Amino acid sequence: MSTTVGLISLGCAKNLIDSEVMIGHLAQAGMSLTPDPELADVLIVNTCSFIDMAKKESIDAIFGAVDGRRTDPDRERQKIIVAGCLSQRFASELPGIMPEVDAFIGLDQITKVAPIIENLLGKKNDAEVQKTEGPSATDDPRDFVTLKPQYVPDYSTPRMRLTPDHFAYVKIAEGCNHTCTFCIIPKIRGQHRSRTQESVFKEVEALVKSGVKEINLISQDTTYFGMDQWEGERPKPSSPVDSTKGNSLCTLLRQINTIEGDFWVRLLYTHPAHWSDELIQTIAECDKVAKYVDIPLQHISDRMLTAMKRVTTGDYIRDLLRRMRAGIPGLGIRTTFIVGFPGETEEDFSELLEFIREFRFERAGVFQYSKEEGTRAYKMDGHLHHATRKSRWSRAMAELQKIAGELNAEQVGKQVRVLVEQPGIARTQWDAPEIDGSVIVDESLPVGEFADITIGDWRGYDLVAAR
Repeated sequence: MSTTVGLISLGCAKNLIDSEVMIGHLAQAGMSLTPDPELADVLIVNTCSFIDMAKKESIDAIFGAVDGRRTDPDRERQKIIVAGCLSQRFASELPGIMPEVDAFIGLDQITKVAPIIENLLGKKNDAEVQKTEGPSATDDPRDFVTLKPQYVPDYSTPRMRLTPDHFAYVKIAEGCNHTCTFCIIPKIRGQHRSRTQESVFKEVEALVKSGVKEINLISQDTTYFGMDQWEGERPKPSSPVDSTKGNSLCTLLRQINTIEGDFWVRLLYTHPAHWSDELIQTIAECDKVAKYVDIPLQHISDRMLTAMKRVTTGDYIRDLLRRMRAGIPGLGIRTTFIVGFPGETEEDFSELLEFIREFRFERAGVFQYSKEEGTRAYKMDGHLHHATRKSRWSRAMAELQKIAGELNAEQVGKQVRVLVEQPGIARTQWDAPEIDGSVIVDESLPVGEFADITIGDWRGYDLVAAR
């Protein structure tokens, strides 16, 4: 009888791909998957650890699994595995804090999850486990974490997608070379490691041939793709794209644009420091690249950008945005900001509000600063009271909501192409899945297909197609 495995996947799309890779390896090993934790011989919780809210959600899910096993006699022998960023970040602490958990695995172990499970269940002897490059049966099953992750997915990596048939995420790199003072990700996921362009191209080509209509390219720093593989001195994190030196995001997009089929490809998680006129021109000229860019800016005040170590300035950002808008007709820009960072003054915040009013981003969000242990900002002076952070968040969100309403009103009467997400719900190229707004459309439109509609009205962040 095959082993039955359940999975709880938390966090961002990058974490979702890790879950998909684990499921792919489990299926390859002949294990059965179940959405019902009560039926699972092994329950995996793939965790997030980016900010406090994500950590709390992950910890609640872990203890929920532990409590479920304790209170349900049918789950008495169930094994619980904790994977993902929380497990990677707190590798040394968690086994002592959570003795009820049977195994903790890190980011390098997601391809070894099957032999780890077989080891836990006593279904493999030590020699068999070693053949699959899994942990030794004599290892502590609660300590399978490599402290400095090296793993990078490849085209040949077994993977079972958890997204709808019509869209997919493609992780083009792992890790990050930036040292933003508020961010713990480089310490969790390691240095930037690009896949080869051939590997990414093959994956995208196969997805399009299978009927996928939207490809979402993701990584911690999408714009740095390929630059770590250039010969000679490694480019600094503030280097712009320069395809004369080797493969880059530009060369990747141009190659993807040659794939036959009706689809669009979307860029997520780009860093402002690596943009160039070449990348702007590439997006403008590639008809299959959605005219949508996700570019987290975090702030506009020079003081705050310096304190955050964003390797950009306010003038640089303003100039870049103007060049992007001028060079890419019909561009929709998504960004995010952090308010309440240590040392942020009312003058800094006012400059941010004015910047928001001036550039009127098509899609935008705001986060309150989260004090994360292990980051440089954690030890900074000048941490703001939570009430000040919340107040600034509310004021910034009010500006963004006002602008969103005005921009949606301007869409009324326009013809747009949409991808139908589910019966009666679609997305424009300005709307990334699970992040942005939607378009309410006729329920007769086929799910997973493109449709041309006219905007007749709007409601909050969503548009309504004319009847």
